[in-house]
Amino acid sequence: MSEFLQTPIEYLKGVGPQRAELLKKEIGLYTFGDLLQFYPFRYIDRSKYTTVSEIPFSEGYVQLKGTIGHVSETVAGKMKKLTAKFQDETGTIDLVWFQGIKWVRSSLKTGAEYQIFGKAKMFGSQWNIPHPEMTLWNEVTLRTGLQPVYSSTEKLSSNGLHSKGIEKLTAVLVRQIAGRIPEVLPTALIARNGFLSKEIAFYKIHLPSSIEDFQRARYRLKFDELFFLQLELLLRKQISMQRSKGVVFKELGEMFNRFYAEFMPFELTNAQKRVLKEIRRDLATGHHMNRLLQGDVGSGKTLVALLSMLMALGSGYQAALMAPTEILATQHYETILGMLSDMPVQIELLTGSTKKKDRVRIHEGLENGTVHILIGTHALL
Repeated sequence: MSEFLQTPIEYLKGVGPQRAELLKKEIGLYTFGDLLQFYPFRYIDRSKYTTVSEIPFSEGYVQLKGTIGHVSETVAGKMKKLTAKFQDETGTIDLVWFQGIKWVRSSLKTGAEYQIFGKAKMFGSQWNIPHPEMTLWNEVTLRTGLQPVYSSTEKLSSNGLHSKGIEKLTAVLVRQIAGRIPEVLPTALIARNGFLSKEIAFYKIHLPSSIEDFQRARYRLKFDELFFLQLELLLRKQISMQRSKGVVFKELGEMFNRFYAEFMPFELTNAQKRVLKEIRRDLATGHHMNRLLQGDVGSGKTLVALLSMLMALGSGYQAALMAPTEILATQHYETILGMLSDMPVQIELLTGSTKKKDRVRIHEGLENGTVHILIGTHALL
C-alpha cells in the first residue's frame, strides 16, 4: 500500500484530531485508505426534480425548485419550530426546522428562488420537509450525477459527520488520488476484462456521474475483493499442504469393495464416479481435504459420503458424519443403517437427546474400536 493511503485520517482537510478520534472509534476509519474503502450504501439521483404536486407519489428524498414565501416561528411548550412556505407552479409545501432556528431564519430570503432537497414526510394531514438542504438557485451547480449516501452514527452526525459531512470529506480525498493509487492487478488481466483502473474505480464509486459509472466501479472493486480472497485461500491451502502430515489412506479396503460389488442401491453416475476418484486421490495424499459436494435433493450425496467413509474403514480407521439437525442426523442414520444391514459395520447415532447410558456405551465403542461409523449432530464435537 502506498504512503498516501497509509496517511492518518487526521491529516485530511476538514478532519483534525477531534473528528479523527470519532471516525476511528465510531466506524474504524484510521487512514486515507480506510476512507476510500468506506463506500456509499446507496445513491440519490440529483439530476431529477419533483414538483410539489408529485410529492405524495414520490418515494424518499425529493428535489424541488421554487420560491420561499411566508416564514413563521411557533412555540409549543419548550419546542420551537420554524416554518417556511415553499411553492412552485403546482402547489405549496411547508419546510420546517426544529434546530438551528436562529441561523436558518437569518439566512432565508423570502421571494428568492431556491433548490430544495430533503425527505418529504406526512405530518398530520399535510406533507412537509424537515431540515432540507437549501441552495439559492443562482448559486446552484447543476448536478447530472448521483449523490452518494454514507452510513453514519449519532455521535458522528452531532459533530457534522452525517452522510453529507462524510461525502464532503470523501470528495476532498478523492480529488487528491491522481497518480497515487498503485495498481494491484496485472495489466493483461485488466485489459482482457475491460476493468477500470483502481484509481478510476475509487473516483467513480464515490463521485459517479452516471449509473454506468457506479456499476463499472463497483464491479472492479468487487472483483478485487473476491480475487484476493481466493488468493489468500489458495495460499493457506498451499501452506497447509506443506506443513500437514495427516493420515494416508492407501487402500480402498474390503469394506468398500464388498459394498460396491454387492450392495450398491443403484449405479453411480459419471459425476459421482469422478467425485469419488478425486476424494480417493485426496485421501491418499496425507493432507487435509476440504470439499463441497453439491447436488440436488435425492442426487446421491449421502451415498458418496458413505463410500468415502468406507475408504477410511478399509484403512483401519473410524468415520463420523455430522448433520446440522437431529432430524437430518436420524434420517442419515436410518438410511446408512439400511444400506449396510448385511455388512459387519457397527453404526451408532449421537445427538443432544441421546441418553447418558447410551453415550457411555458409544464412547466405549469408539475407544475400543467396535464402533465403525458415528452419525450425529454437533453433539459429536
